[in-house]
Amino acid sequence: MKTKKLSRYLSSVVGIVIVAIILIIVNLIVKPFNARIDCTSDKLYTLSDGTKSTLKELTEPVSIRFYYTKDVAKMPVYFKNYANRVEDLLSEYKQYAGKFLEVKKLNPKPDTDAEDSAKLDGISGKSLDMFGEDQIYLGIAVSCGNRTETIPFLSPEREKLLEYDLTRAIIGVRSSAKPKVGVLSSLKVMGGFDNPMAMMQGGQKKPEWIVINELKRTYEVVELSPAMTEVDSDINVVLAIHPKDLPEQAMFALDQYVLRGGHLIAFLDPMSVADIQSQNPQMQQYAPPQVSSTLAPLLKAWGLEFDTEQVVLDKLLAGGGQGGRNPVLINMGKEAIVGDDPTTAQLSSLMAFCAGAFKGTVADGLTKTVLLKSSEESMMAPKMLILQGGMDMSRGFKADGMAKDLAIKITGKFKTAFPDGAPPPRAEEGQEPPPPPVAPEGGWLKASSKDGAVVLVGDADMLYDPLCVERQQFLGQILVQPINHNLAFAQNLVEYMSGDSVLFGIRSRGGTQRPFTKVRDMELEANKRFEEQIKKLEGEVQEIQREINQLQRERKPGDKELLSAEQRELLKKFRKKEVEAKKELQEVRKQLRKDIDALENNMMLLNIGLMPLLVALAGIIYAMVKRFAK
Repeated sequence: MKTKKLSRYLSSVVGIVIVAIILIIVNLIVKPFNARIDCTSDKLYTLSDGTKSTLKELTEPVSIRFYYTKDVAKMPVYFKNYANRVEDLLSEYKQYAGKFLEVKKLNPKPDTDAEDSAKLDGISGKSLDMFGEDQIYLGIAVSCGNRTETIPFLSPEREKLLEYDLTRAIIGVRSSAKPKVGVLSSLKVMGGFDNPMAMMQGGQKKPEWIVINELKRTYEVVELSPAMTEVDSDINVVLAIHPKDLPEQAMFALDQYVLRGGHLIAFLDPMSVADIQSQNPQMQQYAPPQVSSTLAPLLKAWGLEFDTEQVVLDKLLAGGGQGGRNPVLINMGKEAIVGDDPTTAQLSSLMAFCAGAFKGTVADGLTKTVLLKSSEESMMAPKMLILQGGMDMSRGFKADGMAKDLAIKITGKFKTAFPDGAPPPRAEEGQEPPPPPVAPEGGWLKASSKDGAVVLVGDADMLYDPLCVERQQFLGQILVQPINHNLAFAQNLVEYMSGDSVLFGIRSRGGTQRPFTKVRDMELEANKRFEEQIKKLEGEVQEIQREINQLQRERKPGDKELLSAEQRELLKKFRKKEVEAKKELQEVRKQLRKDIDALENNMMLLNIGLMPLLVALAGIIYAMVKRFAK
C-alpha cells in the first residue's frame, strides 16, 4: 500500500512537472509571434488598418530606436509595465513591416554609447527625485535616411495615442516634403498678444493653440493674413478658424482658391468664447463684443445660410458638471455623428460650445453630407440673451423637434460668389486706394472645372484649448491630454482634404468618453417632469399674487393692518400649496434616484456575478456530460 501511494505521489509530481515544462515550451514558441485576442470594443490593442498598410508599404529602411533604462533601482512598477507593453507593440510593428523596419532596444546607462545616442536623438533623461539622481530614459527615435522624428518621453498617460505617435513618425520620416496648411484666423491661434493693450501693458504672450502645435508635427503650417488678395497655389489646405470680419478681397481669394481645386475647412462661430476672452474687458463695458464669424458671400453662392445671431441649445446632449447640465455645451457621441464619413467614422466624443447651425439646400452641382448634428431635443436661442445672462437655460427651453446641422461637407463643382470679378480694393482712411488685382491669363474663374470639397463647422471654440485638452505636470514637464475627439476631428479633416487618410482609425482611440445614455435619458425625462411641476407652481404663485394685489387695491382707506384676515388666509393657502408642490418634486427626485440606483445595482450584479455564474454553469454541464458518458 505504501509503495502504491508513493508511486501515485511520484506520478502526480512528475505529471505536474511535465505540464509545467510543456507550458514553458509553448510560451517560448508562441511569444515571438506576439499573438493575442483583443476583446475591447474599439480594438484598442490591435494595430489599425492604417498602421498595417503603412508598414507593408515601406520600400526603404526605417529604424526605430527604443531607449529604456532597465537598471534604475527606483524605477516605478507602472513604468516597467508600460515599457513592456511598448516592446510588445514594437514587436507587432516589426512583424508587419518585415525587413524594412529595424527595431533597436537601447539601455542608456551613464557614460555609455547608448546614452550618447539618446542625447543625439534629442531624448534626455527624467529625474525621479529632486536631487537629479536615477534618471530614466523612456523615449523613441524614428529615422529614415537623414530624417529623424523623436518622441522624447513616452508617458503612460498617453498610451492610447502611442500607435498614432509611432505611425505618424514613420510617415513623417518617409516624406521628403510636408503638405502645406494655410491658417486663417482673427484669433491669435499662432500665438502672440490678444490685443495691443495687452502688449503695451506688458502682458504675457500667449502660446499657439494646441491644434496648431499638433498640425506642425505633420504639416508645414503658414499663417494667412485676413488682408490677403490671393491664396498661394502651393497651399494644400486652408484652415479658417473664426474668420471674423473678412474683407471682400479675402473672400474673393478664398472663392478663387476653391474654384482652382483648393480645399477649404472653415470653423465658423455665432458666438466665440475664445474671442470674448481675448478682448479687452474694459471695452466690453461700452459696447457688446462682436464675436461672430461667417463666410456669408460664399455660403450664399453655395445655397447655404449660417445665422450668426442664434446659437443651438440641446437638452438631450447637454453637458456640464456639478453645476448642472447646460444645453449650450453640447456633448456629441455616436448619436450626433452622422453616417460613416472617413473624417468622423472612428470618433465618438466631441464637444461644442455656443455652436451655430447651417440651413438651406445646396446649389446645383453640389452635394451636402452632414457630419455632425444636434438631437431633436434642441432649439435656436438668441445669442444676446446668453451674452447678457438673461435666459434661464433650464426653464426657458422649448425644443422645436428638429435636428440641426452642426458640421457639413460640400462636394461637387462650385460656382463663384463674385460673378463680376474681383471686388475693388478699399482705401484706408486718409490714403489712396491700392491698385486693383490683376486678373490671371484667361480671366477670373467663374466655376470649378473639377470636383472640389469644402467642410463647414458651426463652432470654432471646438479647437480652443480649454474645450479639447487638459494640461498635466509630469516629471517636470507639461503633458497635454485630449479630453475628447475635437483635435482628432480637426486633424482628420486636414488629412482628408490633403489626401492623407492613413491615421484616421488610430488617433481617435484617445480621449474616448462613454456616457451612460440610459441614465442620461432618465434624467432628461425626470427634468421634463420637474419643469411641469415648476411651471404649475409658478402659475399658482402668479395667480395668488394677482389676488393679493387686487385685495390690496380694494383695501379701504384708514385700515391699519397691512394684511387683512382674508389676505392672511390666502397667504396661508399659498404656503400650503407651495409645501405640497415641493413634496411632489421631492417624490419625483426620489423616484429618479431609486431608478438610477436600481440600474447601477443591476449592472454591478451583472459585472460581478456573471463570470462565476458562467464558470459554475460550465462545471455543471461538464459534470452532467461526464456522468451520462459513463
